[in-house]
Formats: sequence, C-alpha cells, structure tokens
Amino acid sequence: MTVLQTETSDGHILYGKQSRLAVENFGAAGRRVADVPVFVRNYALVKAAAARSNAALGALAPEVAEAIEAACSEIAAGLHGSQFPTALVLGGGGTTTNMNFNEVIAARATQIADLPVHPNDHVNASQSTNDTYPTAMALTIRDLAEHPLQALTALAAALESKAAEYDSTHRLGRTCLQDAVVLSVGQTHRSHATAIRRVTEGLRAATAELDTIAIGATVLGTGIGAPEGYRELCVRDLSEATGRQLTGSDDLVDALSHLDPYAAVASAGARAAITMAKIAADLRFLSSGPTGGIGEVTLPATQAGSSIMPGKINPVIPEFVMQLSYRIRGAAHTVECAVAAGELELNIMEPVIVDSLLNILEDLTASAETFTRKCITGLAWDGPRLNSNLAAGFDQWVTMAAEQGYDATTLEVTKARAATAEATR
Repeated sequence: MTVLQTETSDGHILYGKQSRLAVENFGAAGRRVADVPVFVRNYALVKAAAARSNAALGALAPEVAEAIEAACSEIAAGLHGSQFPTALVLGGGGTTTNMNFNEVIAARATQIADLPVHPNDHVNASQSTNDTYPTAMALTIRDLAEHPLQALTALAAALESKAAEYDSTHRLGRTCLQDAVVLSVGQTHRSHATAIRRVTEGLRAATAELDTIAIGATVLGTGIGAPEGYRELCVRDLSEATGRQLTGSDDLVDALSHLDPYAAVASAGARAAITMAKIAADLRFLSSGPTGGIGEVTLPATQAGSSIMPGKINPVIPEFVMQLSYRIRGAAHTVECAVAAGELELNIMEPVIVDSLLNILEDLTASAETFTRKCITGLAWDGPRLNSNLAAGFDQWVTMAAEQGYDATTLEVTKARAATAEATR
C-alpha cells in the first residue's frame, strides 16, 4: 500500500494513493468528508460491522478483523478526522470516498496490529462502494434529521404557547388581503402549530424509511463476493451500534437503483420550509408599518433596520426564514434531479444527494430554531390596532345574509360604507 507522504499535526498520514488522486482530481473546495463527522462516524461503523461479520463467517482472520475494528473505533470516536480530505461531492458514485476509508482504516490497523492489512482485500472484504456508501449515507441522514425534527417540535410548542397567551384576543381575518370575519389570535397561532406538527411528522416518516439499509448488496444488489449470512450479521451489528431497528432491503437491486426515499426526505424538508415561510410572511405582513401599515403584530426588535433612518426596525427574522426556504427548495430540487439521474442498476449521484440533504437539514434547523427563539416567543399583538380593525368584520353581514338574502344584504353593506365614508370627510 502506498501511503501519501505529507505532514499532519500528528506526524502520520494514513490515506493513500486513491485518496490523493481524489484530492488532485476534485480539489478540496466546498464540503469535504472530514467536514461531516457524523458521516465519518457512520462509515466507520459500517466498516467495523463488516469486519466483525467477516470474522464470524471465517472470511477474515480474527487478528485482522480485530485490528480493523480497533481502527474503526478510533475513527468513530472522532480521531483521525484530518485523514479524510476528499471532497464530499465527486465523480464515481462514492468509490473514492469508500477507498479513502479503506486506506485510512488499513493503515491504522496495520499500525495497531503490526501486521499487513490491505484496504481492498481486508477492509473492503465482502463489500462494494455500491452498498457501503448508501448504508453510511442512510445512517447519516437519519441521525442528522433529528436536529430539524427537534427544532420544529420546539417551534410548534412555542406557537401553542402563544395561542394560549392570546386565546381571548380577537383579530380581523382577511381573504384576498381584504377584510373578512373575526377570529381569535389563539385560533391563528393554533393553526400555525397544527401545520408545523404536520410537516414535522411528514419529515419524521420520510426519514424513518432510511432505517432500511442496503448493506450486503455488494455489486448491483447481487450480493456477489459476500459469504452466506453476511448481510444478516451486518444488519444486526449495525442495529446494535446505532441503537436503531434497522432492516435489510427486501429487494437489493431496487435499493441501489432507485433512491426515491431520499427524494421523499428532500420533499418533506422543503414542505416544512415552505410552511414556516408562509407563517413568517404572514407575520411580516401583519407587522407592517407600524403606522403606515397593518401594525397588528409587534415583532421583537432584534437589530437596527436602516443605516440612514434612525429607529427603523425591520422584520429580519421572518425574512431570514423566507430566504432559507428558497435555498432549501433549491437543494430539494437538486436531490430530485440526482435521484432521477440514476441509470440502469445504480445511481452514482449519491454524493450530491448527501451534500444537498445536509444543506436542507442544516438550513431547516437554523430556520426553525431562529424563528422560535428570535421571533415567536417574543412577539406581541397590538390591542388598540386590533380593536380598531374589528369593526370592519363581515360577521354581522354574513348573519344578515343568512336571514334576509345575499342581494338585500349587499345593499345594506353599500349604504353602511357610504355612511362611513361621509362621516370621515
């Protein structure tokens, strides 16, 4: 095995020729494998599970498997992160990423056991990039999805709390931005909470599908090169290592050919972002003014809104939420395109799917956390402005129309508006 001779902080280089070529071919700009510790950890767990399963089935000598497992344990614990300099998004369907792990694990296992451990023959035994990459990918997205799920759950709770706070406060509802009928502020915020809980459960359900993993598929889902029983042992081992009830894919050819579960996760993330953005846009609109607009809601003053107009405050948090929703939707479209680009028995666009999903989950978390902390918990409804607008409600006219008919009531509405206009001249 050729080890790249470049200095690091600990004086050791563990990655080899294939990793070096990847850095030369794809550069180190953008997100690197090392920048996603959860992915590094999960890939190490996959390799450790493979080693233990191979040893149990006699496909690896016990001392080699133990050395591989020891190296994987160090990597999973956060050591040797600098040894994964390869770009996350690269050509070849993740083969270089798999080889980066194989080379690092082999080199470290060789040091630990003082015996030759080969990256392909030993670390990659009974495996292919075809099945190890999507397995580590699924585990990673599943783990990282917990962050936005928690943030969205907290947002829904904050909206419920705000609904309770203003349950007896009434506001003028609008349709087509025109006056409609009266409803309570509590109803408004409770509907917000309901929507956020719904999209949260949608994201939870979509990510739960990733508990079905492709390990043992080897090349194209054929299982070629892996001993009988290997797949079942790996699934059981990874279930124990991750604490999740993992299952093997029922159809391994399908698991490698069709990545629509990731499109579902991306879509669920975009749906959550769209829903948050809609709520944010409504609050931004209702806070407009405060004198020349609606001004029914006062949002927390987080920062100055102008470099030239002293005292001006802008709705920066809703605008932040809205902008992140655009970026999330763009990333979701990237995932959709990559999922659709799979050809025949393998989708080699997995790296950009991972990268885009990371962006979605990070932005979704930031959006929900910021919206909760910097906007929802501190907003207030302006009693005087709310009360002055209530008189414009159509409630009495809807009741009258039910009793006297639509046309007759329309005449009464017209007369009332004319009288009001005359009085204000």
